Amino acid sequence: MNAEDANLLIDTSKPHPARVYDWLLGGKDNYLVDQEMGEKLPPEARANAARNRAFMHRAAAWLAHHGVRQFLDIGTGIPTTPNLHQIVQEIAPASRVVYADNDPIVLRHAEALLVSTPEGATDYIQADVRRPEAILDHAREFLDFGKPVALSLIALLHFITDDEDPYALTRSLVDALPSGSYLVLSHGTTDEHPELVESVKNTYREGQVPLRMRRREEVEPFFDGLELVDPGLVTATRWYQESPAPKEELSGFYVGVARVP
Repeated sequence: MNAEDANLLIDTSKPHPARVYDWLLGGKDNYLVDQEMGEKLPPEARANAARNRAFMHRAAAWLAHHGVRQFLDIGTGIPTTPNLHQIVQEIAPASRVVYADNDPIVLRHAEALLVSTPEGATDYIQADVRRPEAILDHAREFLDFGKPVALSLIALLHFITDDEDPYALTRSLVDALPSGSYLVLSHGTTDEHPELVESVKNTYREGQVPLRMRRREEVEPFFDGLELVDPGLVTATRWYQESPAPKEELSGFYVGVARVP
């Protein structure tokens, strides 16, 4: 599918999480319906989106510094510089990255912006995490699943409702990874913003966007059977490794990085 065909399939009648997230990050690749939804969200939403993005940067850099050279990023969102491949290829230019998202507008921008270094490679598939085998089949053509792969699920699973079984979807993806791979995950929560629960729920409900924020004990099972690296499952501003500690602030995301044994 080329960018022109993808553009024809973009539904601008209701907001889409990728475009709302783009608006929250200060991007311009969104529509009025996305902007209107973003403006209804509490002011903390923009700061939380930025903190979540910063976590992704820190986690990706840590993995690249520790020898991971293959990345599968599902729920990519609209490319916002620096993107994951720019982070890891600056450290390890030969890194290979596969991006996946279900919004056609992401494909349109991916073709222009997700450009690899000459030594490495990037690829993109328009696909939905609810069909994990389709993503894995495509990724296997581009990545070597005999070597470690970092699976990135950033700000994605809170859009998967309980009846769609996000735990089973995640497990099917993780089970396909070889030993030494990693899961990088962030998940929306209102644990540190209890006063915003109803406001956030109502805004997404009005926008007809499914949303299932989860508490800490509900996020923990995503890492069952994996080896969480320090500092474990924490909120976004509390996760860091060799990089300087970010300013500790309230967060709307739980995050974690875990190794596949």
